[in-house]
Amino acid sequence: MSNMIDLVIYSFGAMLGLLFVGLIILWFIQDITQKKHSVLRNYPVVGRLRYFLENQGKYFRQYFSSGDRDEMPFNRATRGWVYKHAKNRGSMIGFGSTNDLREPGSIIFVNAAFPILEKDQLPTPSMKIGEGYCPHPFEAKSIINVSGMSYGAISVPAIRSLSLGSAKAKCWLNTGEGGLSSYHLEGGGDIIMQIGTAKYGIRDEQGNFSPERAKELAKVVKAFEIKLSQGAKPGKGGLLPGSKVTSEIAKIRGIPENKTSISPNRHCDIGNVDELLDKINYIRTLTGRPVGIKTAIGGWHFINELCDSINRRGLEYAPDFITIDGGEGGSGAAPQVLFDHVSLSITEALPRVVDALIQSGLRNRIKVIAAGKLITSAHSAWALCVGADFINTARGFMFSLGCIQAMRCHKNNCPTGIATHDERLQNGLVVQEKLLRVANYAMNVNKEINLIAHSCGLRHAREFRREHVRIVETAGKSVALNVIYPYPKEPQ
Repeated sequence: MSNMIDLVIYSFGAMLGLLFVGLIILWFIQDITQKKHSVLRNYPVVGRLRYFLENQGKYFRQYFSSGDRDEMPFNRATRGWVYKHAKNRGSMIGFGSTNDLREPGSIIFVNAAFPILEKDQLPTPSMKIGEGYCPHPFEAKSIINVSGMSYGAISVPAIRSLSLGSAKAKCWLNTGEGGLSSYHLEGGGDIIMQIGTAKYGIRDEQGNFSPERAKELAKVVKAFEIKLSQGAKPGKGGLLPGSKVTSEIAKIRGIPENKTSISPNRHCDIGNVDELLDKINYIRTLTGRPVGIKTAIGGWHFINELCDSINRRGLEYAPDFITIDGGEGGSGAAPQVLFDHVSLSITEALPRVVDALIQSGLRNRIKVIAAGKLITSAHSAWALCVGADFINTARGFMFSLGCIQAMRCHKNNCPTGIATHDERLQNGLVVQEKLLRVANYAMNVNKEINLIAHSCGLRHAREFRREHVRIVETAGKSVALNVIYPYPKEPQ
């Protein structure tokens, strides 16, 4: 009898063991075949542990962590906000906000006593870039757009997802300095071709600007952007490690395969403001497309000299747009000292540039694009209040693709398949799923920007002005932005 009981217990235990093993195998197969979560697809065991800890974190955080908003460069609350909008799960929360409105620098929008009724709300108008100054002006429809991320720095499925998703959301996609690939064109949407200091994708065999290539590109892109510098690494050219320079990327860029690619720290043929204006006018005349510039701001000399030179030489020499990149901007690879300490933040640079354009009478001629850690609807609305026309973001769209801020963009082993050319890791990024998240993120940010505008009593987001936002200076005291940065007088 005892032996029979032992046999039953043994058999029952064996059955439970087999059931457990079966469940493990079933979960493993389910994880590596599902298409929604890149980390779970690439790392099924660690991925399940990560999602379990992430889901339970809100219950244990009060004991083991200082909070949702203390991590850098982007805190947990901000990343979670992007994930929810990318997955179209809405933005509703309960109990209260973890955002401390007493923290210096906090943004507070001035709500109207009588906000706009739904029947009086208007869609945000599109805006034309280059109208009256080139044969093919560019009509931009979205406030938020995809900032420059080069093919090379990010992967094929990431580029394809951004191309298809941005087209669905009707926002533009900037190529970054790595050149235009066939993957950028898959969505059929609006493309801005960035011309970096190495002129990748738009150069001849000697590495010089190629007019013939520019005219070819003009058939498929909406505008050109001359990149002078970016906030993450002003004074330093782009860096692509040799492990990321595949044969295809080498062909697109016109560089040797498997060798680290370092761009010059500035354009060799642009050494002053007049040469810059000459180049802008030349490319616009050559291609018939709008031409703008991208730059970080270190002080007021450059923008003042630029405005003075345009007024001296004529409006036809002006850039059609200026992309202002704050010092808090991101990059796939850059020296930490430049990340940490060089160029002004967007909060200081943007109002100064807008003021210089107003004082010079050029504000209506030149459109302003703001970039630099502006990934939420609130920070985008702040930029519109300051005077920006559009917002560019790269890392916001990376989060929409599933980026977990592993901060390994330069290592070629990104766990989500975004910033790697390892095909096994890229397998985790399923284009058919991620393109929808890219589109959802863009559309929901645009929607929430208008939600803030309606709360402020405005019909649409292009009616924002500086008096609609206040900045916290000390706990319990905020100041209107138009007091901190009063509008300058326009020339008579």
